[in-house]
Amino acid sequence: MITSDSAGMDASLQGALAGLRVIDLTGVVLGPYATQILGDYGADVIKIEPPSGDIMRHAGPMKHPGMGHIFINANRNKRSVVLDLKQPEQREQLLALCKTADVLTYNIRPTSMARLGLSYDTLHAINPRLVVCGSYGYSEGGPYSDWPAYDDLIQGVTGIPWLMTQSGSTEPRYVPATFADRVTGLNMVHAVLAAVIARYRTGLGQHVEVPMFECLLQFVLGEHLSGETWQPPIGPMGYTRMLAVNRKPYQTLDGHLCALMYVDAHWQAFLKLVGEPDLFQTDARFVSHAERLKHIDALYAFVGQHMRTRTSAEWMKDFTAHDIPVMPMMKLDDLLTDPHLAATNGWLDVPHPFEGQLRQLRPPVRMSGTPTGVWRPAPRLGEHTQEVLREI
Repeated sequence: MITSDSAGMDASLQGALAGLRVIDLTGVVLGPYATQILGDYGADVIKIEPPSGDIMRHAGPMKHPGMGHIFINANRNKRSVVLDLKQPEQREQLLALCKTADVLTYNIRPTSMARLGLSYDTLHAINPRLVVCGSYGYSEGGPYSDWPAYDDLIQGVTGIPWLMTQSGSTEPRYVPATFADRVTGLNMVHAVLAAVIARYRTGLGQHVEVPMFECLLQFVLGEHLSGETWQPPIGPMGYTRMLAVNRKPYQTLDGHLCALMYVDAHWQAFLKLVGEPDLFQTDARFVSHAERLKHIDALYAFVGQHMRTRTSAEWMKDFTAHDIPVMPMMKLDDLLTDPHLAATNGWLDVPHPFEGQLRQLRPPVRMSGTPTGVWRPAPRLGEHTQEVLREI
């Protein structure tokens, strides 16, 4: 077993959430990502799966059936228990587990939970201290409440593909990552922890709702509500800098760089480097920060023209010497040999008893007194069923 900040078979007992038991009914990416983070902090996460397993077990590539890469990368630090919740006896086993638990998470619609006989009222009655956290597409009480939701749909309904067209894409595009799932998953983590902390004060659990639509809207409209922040509006929606067509990695003579001149000191240093030290005094579009934001696309285009004249290495040397924020544009393969990740043990080699050696990212949060870690690799389907059921 490899841990990020500690070692030893009982290392999870040192984690910040040691002793917190989480019954995890979630599947796909959103919920498993959230509960993996809780597990990284030391919580005892018991993943309840149907006999067919979490659907992401079957998304390749994989070495063995039921152990796909996405599943492996979202389900470490968990124990897998197989229960068919449509069978009364196995549903009763779940309820018995809930009596021993602190948190139950799910990411199906509340109406589906009720059909399984697992409504919040039922769960609260058997364990009043249980925090029940549901994360699903849309908050209850609206016309979308019972609609199915996946990452692509939530990206679409929050305007992300349309925003892509406003910033230069030739057609609407989704962000090529499970962006909505993971943003919502992060919200799920802090919502669960807030409810657990509240229980210390009240003695009672509660139902916690974490809807994908509303969570991602907070993310998107933080910038793009713009002039509609005021009533009546003082301008249109959309943050100019984010929508600039030329807000993109800059092409150099031999590749691309990501550079951002943000404050006056950055701009002054850059303008000296390109031999235009008086531009902001002579061009009315750029005389102040406010004016520069109005004309940010033209300013980024100006930068782009100069960036094409030199190599990436030359720009990196001069930008770092003048404290101008810059980073190379990575390809996915580059991350495997990134020197910073190597120096900070960002990649872990995790032995798996059936899969062999796995490459895993270290939990990103480090804590000096209660370490995070990879206590156990992702489980095989039902690997811990008998172990967990014996505990009740």
